[in-house]
Order: sequence, then structure tokens, then C-alpha cells
Amino acid sequence: MGARLRTLLNSSEEQTLFELRTATTVPQRVKDRAAMIRLSHQGMYVEKIAALFQCNVRTVRQTLHRWQQKGLGGLWDAPHPGAQRRWNPEDIEYLETCLRQEERTYNSQQLSQKLAKERNVHLSADRIRQILKKRG
Repeated sequence: MGARLRTLLNSSEEQTLFELRTATTVPQRVKDRAAMIRLSHQGMYVEKIAALFQCNVRTVRQTLHRWQQKGLGGLWDAPHPGAQRRWNPEDIEYLETCLRQEERTYNSQQLSQKLAKERNVHLSADRIRQILKKRG
């Protein structure tokens, strides 16, 4: 059992955390973290909070430390970087310009070949179709 860890909140912070539980655009993890902080403020031990949320004691401790260090912003996860794009918006604009200005019609396979040959950007025909469809 680690050292006692308790979070103290002022009335506006407690009200904000209370309102987070009914917000519709807030992820469930953030709502759970806000509830953990409120329970700590009310005097509940970390071990009991962990048992209530069926998570590890370390998770509760990290949540409380993040609140102390970052405040409200510490409740949300950092953005995940994901995969890098292999194309630039200029590449797709180039394809759209070709489709508008040239008299011939292209299928997605031909657009993929054109993009690889002229711009050295390698995208599958399916991916080009998805991008163009998304752009309208």
C-alpha cells in the first residue's frame, strides 16, 4: 500500500468535474477520471476507487497525479500521431485538375498510375477513390 494520496478541489473545480459526467461529447474515460478525482476529494482511498472502477491502483494514482500537474487538460488523452500521409493535398488537387481539364476519362487505376508516374506518389486505386469521394 502506497502513501496516502488525496486531491483537494475548490468549488468551481468540483462543479466542473461534476458537469463532465453528463456531457455527451466527452469520452467515457474522461468521465471516469473526473469521477476518480471527485471521489479522492471526498476522502475515498485510492485502493477503494480502483476497486470501484475495476482498474489498477496505479491507474488511479496516475489520474490523480495528472490532475495535480495539468489540471483539467490532464483528464484527456494525448492525440495519437497515426500513420504519416503519403500524399499532399496538392497531389489530389492535381488529379482533380486533370479530371476537369482533360477530355478523356480516367478510372481509379489509371489515376493511381498517373500519380505515380508524374508526381512519384504511390497510392492504391481504392485509396484514390476514397479520397476523391470524400472531397466530393
